[in-house]
Parts: sequence; C-alpha cells; structure tokens
Amino acid sequence: MNEETRLPRNGKEGLLYGGIIAAISAMIMTTVNIGIAFGRLDKEVILVILKVLPINWAIAMLLALFIEGRIANKFVRKFTEPTDGFNAKILFNILFCVIGMSVCMTVTGGLLGELISGTGLSWEPFLTFPLNWPRNFCIALWCEILIAQPMARSVMKRLHAHQNEIVCTSE
Repeated sequence: MNEETRLPRNGKEGLLYGGIIAAISAMIMTTVNIGIAFGRLDKEVILVILKVLPINWAIAMLLALFIEGRIANKFVRKFTEPTDGFNAKILFNILFCVIGMSVCMTVTGGLLGELISGTGLSWEPFLTFPLNWPRNFCIALWCEILIAQPMARSVMKRLHAHQNEIVCTSE
C-alpha cells in the first residue's frame, strides 16, 4: 500500500504540520500588517512585530485546531470526490482554510494591535475590515500555496522517510 508521506499521520505530526504553517503565515502576515500600520519597517517596528508574533501564532494555531481546520475539512469533503487527486484536495483545503483564517485574523489582529498600542478596543478593526480583508486574503493565499504548505509537506516527507529508515534498519 502506498501511504501519503506529505501529510501528518497522527496528532503529534498534525501539531508539527499545523505549527509550521501557522508560524510561517503568522510571521509573514504580522510583518506585512504591522509594517503597513506603521508605514515603515525599522528597528522599532521589528520589535513590535517580535512582541506580537508569538501571540498571533498562538491564536492562529488555536483557530486552526478547533475551528478553521474542522470547517475546512467539511467543505473539502463537500466539494471533492474520493477519486479526486491529492493536489485538488490540498488546493481546496488551502482555499477554505485561508478564507476562514483571513477573516478571523483580520479582526483579531486589528483588536490585538489596539490592545498592544494602548489605544483601547474600538470598532476600527470591524470598520476597516472591507479594506483590509481582501489584501490579507490574497497575501495569505499565496503564502500558503507557495511557502507555508510546501515547507510543511516537505518536513512531513522528510520525517516519514526518517521513520521508514529507522524501521528498515531495526528489522
């Protein structure tokens, strides 16, 4: 039987896979959005990014684990057939994950930015959502397709090859 080596096979691997994707996406999206908010990218802004990045990563991981991943999987099953190939299912998964995550993170990122800046919570992230979300969606979609997903799948493939080597040498 030919097992899929590009995807996680258990919960631990799923956390690693999701953690890689969330870390890469959070790093890129946090940098872009904070850079745009400040209008520059200097030492002060990089320090703000470094403060916010672990929080955004944690929020993205929690959303992916408990909400976005489950919803995306339901949509993938609805829009694909069992006979559809790996790439078709992955692209649908990316699309649905990015739609949900970009909606959530556009709002939560704005609220987090207000909390960290000390201005207090306002309706601003909701009011600017129609302007910010399309940009965030497009950047996140290409980030997932070109960087985050391929890197996470590469890690899974290497991990599984290493596991297979260990099994082969122990037999």
